[in-house]
Amino acid sequence: QVQLVESGGGLVQPGGSLRLSCTASGNIFGFGAVNWHRQAPGKEREWVAAITSGGRTTYVDSVKGRFTISRDNAKKAVYLQMNSLKPEDTGVYYCNAEVYRTYADSVNSRFLRPWGQGTQVTVSS
Repeated sequence: QVQLVESGGGLVQPGGSLRLSCTASGNIFGFGAVNWHRQAPGKEREWVAAITSGGRTTYVDSVKGRFTISRDNAKKAVYLQMNSLKPEDTGVYYCNAEVYRTYADSVNSRFLRPWGQGTQVTVSS
């Protein structure tokens, strides 16, 4: 069973930065498209950023210019660099990815779409 693992969360002051990572447990061939989501206390989960297999990125308006999603295919990892953090960025951050278990899966567009367990980001003074 493939699972995603997020890391890099923590407590940071407003204006600070954090870099989140998303990797997979177990052997995989690689990722296709990957999304980051977040869920603030008492609110619904919202989409934050996405990166395609070709590296094209999109962001929710509230994080444009502050967050950067990137990928390292050799390391089978996706990152979310978060700068100029605000208290309203507080929440649990989750990655959700198209996971190819083998090369044949990637050629035939067969993928899993697991979620990670999330990593807590708290922005507070």
